[in-house]
Amino acid sequence: MRHFYILLLLFICSLATSARTSNSFNHDRIAPKHEVRAVWLTTIGGIDWPHSYAQTATSIEKQKNELRRILNQLQTAGINTVLLQTRVRGTVIYPSTIEPWDGCLSGKPGVSPGYDALQFAIDECHSRGMELHAWIVTMPVGKWDGLGCKQLRNKMARNIIKIKGYGYMNPETQQTADYLANICAEVTRRYDIDGIHLDYIRYPEELPKLKTMSHDEGRRNITRIVRTISKQVKSLKPWVKMSCSPIGKYNNTKRYWSHGWNAYETVCQDAVAWLRDGLMDELFPMMYFRDSNFFPFALDWKERSHGRIVVPGLGIYFMSPREKNWPLSDITRELGFLRNNNMGHAYFRSKFFTDDTKGIYRFAKNELCPYPSLVPPMTWQSTERPQSAFALRHTDRTDNTTLLSWQHTTADTTMMLFNVYASHECPVNTADARNLIAMRRQSRRLLVPRNPQLHYAVCAVDRYGNESEALQETTADTQNYNTSVAFSKTLLACDGSMVEMTTEVAAAAQLSDTEYLLIESLQGCAIAVRPYQRGASTISIKTLPDGIYTLRSLNRKGVSHRLGTFIKKTR
Repeated sequence: MRHFYILLLLFICSLATSARTSNSFNHDRIAPKHEVRAVWLTTIGGIDWPHSYAQTATSIEKQKNELRRILNQLQTAGINTVLLQTRVRGTVIYPSTIEPWDGCLSGKPGVSPGYDALQFAIDECHSRGMELHAWIVTMPVGKWDGLGCKQLRNKMARNIIKIKGYGYMNPETQQTADYLANICAEVTRRYDIDGIHLDYIRYPEELPKLKTMSHDEGRRNITRIVRTISKQVKSLKPWVKMSCSPIGKYNNTKRYWSHGWNAYETVCQDAVAWLRDGLMDELFPMMYFRDSNFFPFALDWKERSHGRIVVPGLGIYFMSPREKNWPLSDITRELGFLRNNNMGHAYFRSKFFTDDTKGIYRFAKNELCPYPSLVPPMTWQSTERPQSAFALRHTDRTDNTTLLSWQHTTADTTMMLFNVYASHECPVNTADARNLIAMRRQSRRLLVPRNPQLHYAVCAVDRYGNESEALQETTADTQNYNTSVAFSKTLLACDGSMVEMTTEVAAAAQLSDTEYLLIESLQGCAIAVRPYQRGASTISIKTLPDGIYTLRSLNRKGVSHRLGTFIKKTR
């Protein structure tokens, strides 16, 4: 009964909101720091991208530039997750050893466009701080005589079902599960993706057997496929998010009837169990509905999320006059509801968003998402915070810019990313999304317009999305130590294999709560890291080549200080 009154209140509020224009969106609440903001970017037939074919060097660059323009638009409107259609219909957009090229890139099925479109899209998304999830269409394999379906029929004739002139993989066989898992493993192994996104992971509703079979059996069949794929992907890269796009209504609820169209009973998708059992990290239910067909079912997904991420997909294409001609207010009401319930949102499809259908792009850019947002961390996978960055420096350049640079003990630039914050206040508040100026950055440098009034902070972030404590810019206000006395810049004694820790240096290290000692080149590059042992009088440098080095302290907050320099010269 309590849920009924909560829903009734929400529904009344949504009706009141619908009477307003999109310009009345509530600005009082600051956009959250963590929120999934996604789009499905479709490649089938080039309906979202590409709109031209790649057949020469010039046309390849034209096709690439088109994607760059789309991603620039998405970034400007706050999108942080791109679901890119990678397996189309038994065909793919990358050089696969398993399936042929889709024709959307070159204009000819089975023919390479002359470049790796998936790798290009990953690089472009990552350079903008956006996640890229490889969208894998599972069961449908296209027209019966199409290239993808034909090749699969040659490989596994008994495993492809014909329904109304189209081919579908048989959802009841282990062969289907293993085959799809191998495709997802190929993508995961070869590419630095952030997620595998399964589409149409369900029974085809036109399958005659679906009307007579036990739906418990059907759900077991689909779950077996999901489990096989998830196990393969997670064994390779456990940080890669597993997600899918289930039917928009999970099941009938106590509040509303699903009108005979739901994931659990109609097409045998037990997506809630996939979240509960750890087979999925994230769901993007296709909630292309409005009013009482949307709000109660969105709330139902949230209540069943098991602490994972649920991001309802919005059917913005229904605003097109060629479709159902929905008013913008139908979508903005749903966006407001999702924001208030901390659920994130996804747009279907990208082109309707970037074309600004009925003003949806302007609304997202100017009102809903005026500031960037980070994807929520995968706390069910890991909660350990990474080691902080250190040695934050900024160098003013002659072209009226400032170069920020920092260092980290992790050498692999794909495994440790960085978020950069800026504010007029010091220390910088890294909990405020308004201060976020760069996300998921692989590079340990950032060029920004020169502004002497701004202060900066850097957080290291691991592939699960966990942020370190902030490395704050060192200023007179944040300096906690008497560096002119405590931190020596004198030459330290070195016999070629050991460096002496003088009394002054040892005292300075203890004063700064040192956990590690860093050895840097004169150019500021980290050469070696040594655990700091209180009371130790020497540091081993036997493995270092001859040269001049700087010794620095590093504490758990990422604060680093110079302790001295030494010269190694083998005798």
